[in-house]
Amino acid sequence: QVQLVESGGGLVQPGGSLRLSCAVSGTIFSIYDMSWYRQAPGKQRELVATISSGGTTNYKDSVKGRFTISRDNAKNTVFLQMNSLKPEDTAVYYCTFHYYWGQGTQVTVSS
Repeated sequence: QVQLVESGGGLVQPGGSLRLSCAVSGTIFSIYDMSWYRQAPGKQRELVATISSGGTTNYKDSVKGRFTISRDNAKNTVFLQMNSLKPEDTAVYYCTFHYYWGQGTQVTVSS
């Protein structure tokens, strides 16, 4: 059974940093492109960042230069390092691949 478990969310002040993790089990993690999405209250879910199986990354324009997606295939884990956080980054963050989704982790940026 495929499982994705996110962690690392929380409350942070503007300008702060958080590192999200998503541990994947039940599949051959290394062959899949992995993505992080987020959904803010009252808004549609949006793509934040993607990392291919080969390590190529892509980002939503508003997070370029602030967020970094990475993966550790030995640990079946994908990460999202978020720096210089802004209130508009507040959302539930989800990791996903293929048609599998994690349960999400809340990120709140507020003073």
